[in-house]
Amino acid sequence: MKQLLAIFALGFLLIACKQGNAPRDGAVKSDNQQHETPAWVPASWIQKRVAAARERLMDTEAGKLVWESMQAHGGLDRWYANGPLSFQFNYQPLGEGTQRNTYQAIDTWRNQARHFKVGDSTAQYGWDGKVAWKIAADSTVFPYDVRFWALTPYYFSALPFVLDGEGVHLEKLPPKAYKGTSHDAVKVTFAPGTGDAPDDYYILYFHPESHQLKVIRYIVSYPAYFKKGEHMPEKFMELEGEQNAGGILFPQGYKTYWLMENELPGEYITRITLSGLAFLPGLPASFFEVPRGAETIDSL
Repeated sequence: MKQLLAIFALGFLLIACKQGNAPRDGAVKSDNQQHETPAWVPASWIQKRVAAARERLMDTEAGKLVWESMQAHGGLDRWYANGPLSFQFNYQPLGEGTQRNTYQAIDTWRNQARHFKVGDSTAQYGWDGKVAWKIAADSTVFPYDVRFWALTPYYFSALPFVLDGEGVHLEKLPPKAYKGTSHDAVKVTFAPGTGDAPDDYYILYFHPESHQLKVIRYIVSYPAYFKKGEHMPEKFMELEGEQNAGGILFPQGYKTYWLMENELPGEYITRITLSGLAFLPGLPASFFEVPRGAETIDSL
């Protein structure tokens, strides 16, 4: 499959893909063309944010491991300087569950998102930084929580870069064995009030030589799904392959398993492919505004 081509100009998104279920006309309009301010930010802002993140991360052993991984994956400064990111994320449960397959664009600076359903680009949803929204013919188009899913693919795809925030707590763990190699391990938790699910945690495995991220262990504690103090059993996610977009290294996909008591992967439950990666420095900021006629979802 050739790389997803995404070019935004004057509020238009052009998406092309060899798959037969891509939009035939390859064009999706922005509803707010009067605003042409690009979503990128000044270099001075990026330098200040990166410097603050580096100072904070280099203050602890766990933070140093995360910073090394950011550098190994292309660097936090390049991550932000590249501008908004676009990709296709195809989440495919192997048993029960709902497939989630969308093209999406993400403002990496402001954590805003806009998704387009593969096969029907008129069906959309997103997050503008304050509220979630969707445009769909009926409830069967997106039979899952679009507020939860608006930034979930981005968060996994953007690790370790999304760990630069002040609400992120890092703890170095003893090394974890994976595929015959002892990997550096860091546990990620969040300060109260950070995002919709501050009780989530992640355990990340970094290769001791390349410093690249290889495994993500995690729980889901999203309040709309679970009562306070409860969460889904821990999962074990392997990162597969490697691809380069704008000097940033991403996996080609993920394999997810239930975690067994011995900290090894158990039943294989989900296959995810990540494709069509492209950074979009000319994308208008208005692209992430709530479109006219969209249904807003402003609470859990």
